[in-house]
Amino acid sequence: QLQLVESGGGLVQAGGSLGLSCSGPGFDDYVLGWFRQAPGKEREGVSCIGRNTGRKTYSDSVKGRFTISRDTATNTVYLQMDSLKTEDTAVYYCAASDLFRLCVSEDYATWGQGTQVTVSS
Repeated sequence: QLQLVESGGGLVQAGGSLGLSCSGPGFDDYVLGWFRQAPGKEREGVSCIGRNTGRKTYSDSVKGRFTISRDTATNTVYLQMDSLKTEDTAVYYCAASDLFRLCVSEDYATWGQGTQVTVSS
């Protein structure tokens, strides 16, 4: 069974940058995504990338600030987060789907353990 290992995250001041990465075997077979959940809020699809890296999507809240990419050679998906805001504070999850749609959370059967991102003012 696919297992995802996340790294990155941490504490940063508003306006700063952080990078997240997530690795797992056989990533080529999966649509990959980053989701986040803040306390008291529903889980949100932040950014997702298809098997063909030309297909990407971003939530309106992060568009222009976050960049998703994947490296098929190392089976890793990245999320570069720039111009961070306090409202980006959340637990971020990497997830994999063997279906087709991007950022439809119910399609994602495999999830990472989550990593905390905290943006201070």
